[in-house]
Amino acid sequence: MIIKAIDAAMLQKMFLAGAKNIEAKKEYINELNVFPVPDGDTGTNMTLTILSAAKEVAAIENPTIDNLSKAISSGSLRGARGNSGVILSQLFRGFTRGLKGAEEITVPVMADAFGKAVETAYKAVMKPKEGTILTVAKGGADKAAELSGKVEDIKEFCKEVLSHMEYVLSQTPEMLPVLKEAGVVDSGGQGLLTVLQGGYEVLLGKEIDFDAIKAEPVKAVASTMNSSEVSTADIKFGYCTEFIIMLEKIFTMDDELHFKDFLENLGDSIVVVADEEVVKVHVHTNDPGLAIQKALTYGALTNMKIDNMRQEHNEKVIREEERRIAKEKEAEKEEKTVNQEKKTFGFISVSVGEGLSEIFRGLGVDYLIEGGQTMNPSTADMLDAIAKVHAETIFILPNNKNIILAAEQAADLTENKEIIVIPTKTIPQGITALVNFMEEKSAKENADNMTNEISNVKSGQVTYAVRDTSIDGKEIHVDDIMGIGEKGIETVGQDIEQTTLELLDTMLDEDSELVSIFYGEGVTEKDADVIAEKISEKYSDIEVEVQFGGQPIYYYILSVE
Repeated sequence: MIIKAIDAAMLQKMFLAGAKNIEAKKEYINELNVFPVPDGDTGTNMTLTILSAAKEVAAIENPTIDNLSKAISSGSLRGARGNSGVILSQLFRGFTRGLKGAEEITVPVMADAFGKAVETAYKAVMKPKEGTILTVAKGGADKAAELSGKVEDIKEFCKEVLSHMEYVLSQTPEMLPVLKEAGVVDSGGQGLLTVLQGGYEVLLGKEIDFDAIKAEPVKAVASTMNSSEVSTADIKFGYCTEFIIMLEKIFTMDDELHFKDFLENLGDSIVVVADEEVVKVHVHTNDPGLAIQKALTYGALTNMKIDNMRQEHNEKVIREEERRIAKEKEAEKEEKTVNQEKKTFGFISVSVGEGLSEIFRGLGVDYLIEGGQTMNPSTADMLDAIAKVHAETIFILPNNKNIILAAEQAADLTENKEIIVIPTKTIPQGITALVNFMEEKSAKENADNMTNEISNVKSGQVTYAVRDTSIDGKEIHVDDIMGIGEKGIETVGQDIEQTTLELLDTMLDEDSELVSIFYGEGVTEKDADVIAEKISEKYSDIEVEVQFGGQPIYYYILSVE
């Protein structure tokens, strides 16, 4: 049956179906991410963005094109997370503008809306890059414009547009070498296609259960349980044991299976990864000695690490309680600012980790937004922070390249205050920007100076890989240690200290004067001091500082000035 027009009720179903489809497939989209870091991935960010709008759309009982457009646009704008989420929200914003005044959606109306969607999204990105979600969206808009006036059936129109977008998506590896090297298509483009495919399925008559969208609020965190609610008695195996076997004889598949069976009788969380020369082992057990003795029958051991998880748990409970008390004090401080007189300048910074947050507070930040790689703050989070800072001009420091667009979107949506986003991509850049703020200068002078100064600091991060991939000419495997510089992954290894030192070697030059090492949750001050000593020995004219960052995910955040 030919469908020449879509009414508001069908648009509502199609949008909600698109949200459900990407929610169901977000992990697949996450896996397409080229960078193997444990971060807030594309699929997650796009899903949280569209679900923010879906809650509002699902709540409309008597839908019209206008009230649906408003809900889609405002909901996605406020809920936008990460670059992919912000771009998706801009596509929705432009698309709904194209529907303005329409009582029903015909092929020409939809084609025009596609065009406005792409136009709006491209304007939102300062330096659009081809081979991304923007390219896939543009391919769809171009095909829609070509079909407008030639096709009346919306089903046929959507089928051909989606087919062309699939083709454009398949070509993204030819446009971005990094995609080709990793053997994947663009994750953002795949996410957009997934949303549109969900809507198309409803158009074809597929039944979708929308009750979950209506009933459950979106949760940014999977669980609200904290460490204090878990007893050390619940930790069945107390020692996290890791080591590498340097093979002295052939390690066959039968040997690997036999060794895994042996470890399974000792504990759980077992990982055994073997190649011709080494075997990497991870196990949680109550008797690490038995695991070590067995491993020694295959060869010598290196990179040995045994952590008492029950002790770590108790320490974590203490840290969480200290963090809770600190947050209560911060909330009290914020409450007091409500009645304060509006000041000239205010500061909002994104931070993660107790130590880093304390550093930002010491530099005069009024409001901290907790976030970063694992959970990119939304536009709504930014707007909430802006509302709580009583200043005529507010500087926002995103401190992550995937948060800058959300900050800029919040700035665009704010009318009663001047918002200046300093495009800091890393924590060290954020610290440098604040250090170079001068109260006696104007907002513009400070913005220019802070932006200029962040280019004088080099940033590095050390973390672990969460997926196998090939990038920057390097083969990377799960659990490898990666040293990430400003140009990408600089070093890859199995040892945290060695990889960190190799990364610092790539960052230092004859102009370097100061190295700052911020150590995270996974390492100790003693570990960081060892690295500092080795850098000082090798580069005697460079000052080295060690500070507690407390950040998760990243063993070290490095700064070179």
